[in-house]
Amino acid sequence: MVASMAWVPGAQGQSEAPAATSQNQPPEGSVGGMGDINLYPKRIVLQDRQRIATLGLYNRAPAEGNYEIKLSDKMMMPDGKLVAVEDIEDEAYRARLKSAIDLLRWSPRKIALPPSEAQTVRIMARIPPELPPGEYRTHLSVTQVPAIAPGGFSIEAASGKARANSIGVTIVPRFGISIPVIVRVGETTLQTELRNIAVTPLGGGHNAISLVIARSGSRSAFGDLKVTLAGSNKPIGVLKGIGVYPEIDQRSVTIPLDPEVPPSTYARGKKLTVTYIDDDYRPGQVLASQDITVP
Repeated sequence: MVASMAWVPGAQGQSEAPAATSQNQPPEGSVGGMGDINLYPKRIVLQDRQRIATLGLYNRAPAEGNYEIKLSDKMMMPDGKLVAVEDIEDEAYRARLKSAIDLLRWSPRKIALPPSEAQTVRIMARIPPELPPGEYRTHLSVTQVPAIAPGGFSIEAASGKARANSIGVTIVPRFGISIPVIVRVGETTLQTELRNIAVTPLGGGHNAISLVIARSGSRSAFGDLKVTLAGSNKPIGVLKGIGVYPEIDQRSVTIPLDPEVPPSTYARGKKLTVTYIDDDYRPGQVLASQDITVP
């Protein structure tokens, strides 16, 4: 079923997801990839009695799109990059991932979506009664399946050098986007701390705040980082949607500073505050905050 320009309630208790705009644009807060697909919400968390969620797919292309929906495990590196678990050779590190693949069911798994229209995917978690408490995670990927004309179209044919009984090569890009799907079972804990805060040059006259987010406990951290000057609530640097997953104990982060703010305001001896604000378990709560005097 295709729901034209309509978005259903998302996960994590939202009362209603934002509607698409009159200009046939996906709703605010959706996440887009290299192709012509947007997803809403940008992450899904299932916990307590909420075991069902919906994901909205929006095709912003001028033509029909065909998509595959799959689950795959990815692990976070200390620099924040996500790597497919099969590409990680360290067995001890791989063992730190608690996969949610076997806990999830989703439908549909293939979608043909007309241009500028949306459809929802239903996701359900089935929790075995003996499953230990903790956070389990996998990543839901939506990949565009390109249409290939009957008979194919090879590089040789395009150049006019095709030969009888020859084998041609067709290169077709497959664009996709993925979001985390998190299942929390029982009581989970989280402690966070901001460390090694420093002003770092980015080049071209721009500066940033570099720091390390330290995490412990059985739950991931996810939220926004904000840099303010002493005595002011107006941020001079913001970085949104920063997660630290349970398989890592710390993550290095760089927060670009507003180029319109004079560097003299955060020069040596000036005082800054860096705050990590929750956008997950208790939105708006301060996960960690640290005052520094610029050395």
